[in-house]
Amino acid sequence: MKRNIGATITLSITIAMALLISFARSFAQDAAVLPPPTDQPFKGKIGLTYKDSTPNFPAIKLPPKGAPNVLLILLDDVGFGNTSTFGGPIQTPTLDRLAKSGLRYNNFHVTALCSPTRAALLTGRNHHAAGTGMVMEIAAGYPGYFDMMPKSTATIAEILRLNGYSTAAFGKWHQVPMWESSVAGPFDHWATGLGFEYFYGFLGGMTQQYTPNLYEGTTPIEPYFNKKNYYLTTDMADKAITWIRAQHSVAPQKAFLCLLRTRRSACTPSSSEGVGREIQGAVRRGVEPVS
Repeated sequence: MKRNIGATITLSITIAMALLISFARSFAQDAAVLPPPTDQPFKGKIGLTYKDSTPNFPAIKLPPKGAPNVLLILLDDVGFGNTSTFGGPIQTPTLDRLAKSGLRYNNFHVTALCSPTRAALLTGRNHHAAGTGMVMEIAAGYPGYFDMMPKSTATIAEILRLNGYSTAAFGKWHQVPMWESSVAGPFDHWATGLGFEYFYGFLGGMTQQYTPNLYEGTTPIEPYFNKKNYYLTTDMADKAITWIRAQHSVAPQKAFLCLLRTRRSACTPSSSEGVGREIQGAVRRGVEPVS
């Protein structure tokens, strides 16, 4: 059966994020004010001596008991029907295994562009309402197309962070206006300005896999220097795993939100040959190739 290939895949992610945002907003209903007041009122007692006094430390915000950890993966330029999970020729056994124990959706909304998809995904809103009608490089001076996400459209990362989650983003960001994409800032639209406490990735729509233009937080870095076998996708995954392990070891009582977004998917000459062999094998088995 033929399946159409979208420019940017969200699979079940958009629906899942809508459910997650509803879950996050239920957190907010338990809070009297969001964001919480910076200076909490002192609820202890100050007497003439320490014997007459009662200490009271500001409360540490933690997620509700049983709050889920969230690992969100967005694959750039991977069609809905590419993966074996949805009948495609590219074997993705890990995705298949996850899908068998979860849910698969076959009807979803997609913006078909990098930056708008990211804005809609993080806010749970239409991409125009999130001020990102086009990719960052071709912003226009009209409402919905400024490509400057307004503060009124809070991200899921900001909502969860204010409710005690640890938050981190890895990989392709592509939500910073061109005139803000330098070490001079401002950094309001960088990941660390939109609810993510940690960021490891790149700002633009694409970068090299072998010598990428990367940032850690807002600091330029060159992790590939003197590393012969450096590969960006592997590096991002390793960094995400290291961050998750650190959260579990240091603060196991805190839930986390980890966002991993890859660069554009492409085949190297060697991988193209492998994909070609897979498709040929699928055809021989009577499976119609993806058009």
